[in-house]
Amino acid sequence: PTHYRILVMGVTAGEGDVYPDRLLAINPGQVYGEVQGIPTKDPTFGLDALWIDASERDHAQAMGYTVVDPSTVIATHLSQIIQDYAWQLLGPDEVQTLLERMKQHSPKLVESLVPDKLPLATVVKVLQNLLREKVPIRDMRTILQALNEYADKTQDPEELTMHVRAALGRAIVEELVGPNAPVHVITLEPALEQLLIQAAQNAPAGQISIDPGLAERLYSVLSEQVQKLEAEGKPAILLVAPQIRAALAKLFRYSLPNLHVLAYTEIPENRQIQVVTAVGQGSDGGETT
Repeated sequence: PTHYRILVMGVTAGEGDVYPDRLLAINPGQVYGEVQGIPTKDPTFGLDALWIDASERDHAQAMGYTVVDPSTVIATHLSQIIQDYAWQLLGPDEVQTLLERMKQHSPKLVESLVPDKLPLATVVKVLQNLLREKVPIRDMRTILQALNEYADKTQDPEELTMHVRAALGRAIVEELVGPNAPVHVITLEPALEQLLIQAAQNAPAGQISIDPGLAERLYSVLSEQVQKLEAEGKPAILLVAPQIRAALAKLFRYSLPNLHVLAYTEIPENRQIQVVTAVGQGSDGGETT
């Protein structure tokens, strides 16, 4: 048997095949020769790959392939599944445990927030929102401080998430581009951005209603830019106004999973921003400097 399945809450979240007596040679996008093996796809990222004999390891690596053993294939796939579904695995019990741990170090911070300012369910939803977009929640102190600061102004989980993300901006950006590199971003032309802001104002928090034709044009332009940036080894970041960040992130969550939608308020003041293109309503995006 070579097949395996990874279940989350009893439902298949991922599956693949492994050959215990072989190694997986993954094509990272550019290789310099052929290697003999059984054609397949890397189960985690969908890259072209081959199951090769162990004796072919050195040759495959010399040709530019990334070679891993079967246990690493499954472990990497499992790690990715955990990241993808972490937001579903985090519930009230898990959050209560996190808060109890925080109480040991910052009792007043926790006690002043739950349940006096916010119900536990709202804190759970905010943390789920963060995890769903792969934002780490290890800095619970900053998260709780932001919730404490804005809980008097709003009880809406989407709005609270916006403020928490701004507080976590330095960590969000560093996770994507590292501590010192310039932040290459795609932006929206002012007229288009204003149009989307107005559309968001007439929709529930975190949602947006736009013309299907416009949505299709946006997808087309952004898809091209995502591919271009990834080919250059850079993360694809769309930088927008905070009022529409969540809505656009949801809009392209599945069609453009490698597009990271950030708000202006999430970029630290000391980070250098380089705009690679600005997307307009009727254009294909133009290179800017």
